[in-house]
Amino acid sequence: MAASSDQTKEACIYKEWMNLQEQELSELNQALTLTAAGCTTTTGAADELSHLIEKIMAHFVEYTQIRSCMAQADVSPYFAPTWCTSLERSVLWIGGCRPSSFIRLIYALSGLEIESHLSEFLRGARIGNLGGLSGDQIFMVDELQGRTIGEERKLSTRMASLQEDLLDHPLASIAVKSEGNLDAALDNHGRAMAEMLAEADQLRLSSLKELIGILTPRQAVDFMAAGKKLRLCMQDWGKKRDLDHGRN
Repeated sequence: MAASSDQTKEACIYKEWMNLQEQELSELNQALTLTAAGCTTTTGAADELSHLIEKIMAHFVEYTQIRSCMAQADVSPYFAPTWCTSLERSVLWIGGCRPSSFIRLIYALSGLEIESHLSEFLRGARIGNLGGLSGDQIFMVDELQGRTIGEERKLSTRMASLQEDLLDHPLASIAVKSEGNLDAALDNHGRAMAEMLAEADQLRLSSLKELIGILTPRQAVDFMAAGKKLRLCMQDWGKKRDLDHGRN
């Protein structure tokens, strides 16, 4: 009964989070529309966009805190969540997206804007928002990417060691010789995995915060809207693929 209750709660938390993504995407798009229409002054628009960004970041912090608390009791589902589609699970890295994917999205969006306005760009015009990153911004984003990938590799190496250590000892001994305390071994492994999840979430959060700080408020809202749109599309595409292959 307790296990079923945990699974239901975890699934509900995730559903609420995805519903929030839809709501926030709507707010971001509305803010961009009002800004483009000139409904507010330049200063007022920047302030409103900054407030929206802060609110969304606060929601992310709250979500990671809830996940961390839940993982203390039952961490395994966060590494293979049944509430996600098969497609979503296939791209998970320690319970979520790779922090460096935020930066790759910036580069992808910048390239798309430049490509769609190539003639203006070649004439030296600043195009769009993310396509108009300054030299200093590009340098800072590139430096952040290098540091983030380095931290990802450290966590990935530790994750591999945790998995190897569990299988080498004590599980092998327990399975072959029936020696040792299985529950204690799995509980110790679970605590270590929960710590890994918390550290990965912290890297995701710190990388996103630093990236947002590099961008202007308008650029940050463009980026956040694209990121949430991609996240929601991944869920929709995953549902369709699961249905196509007979997975409920």
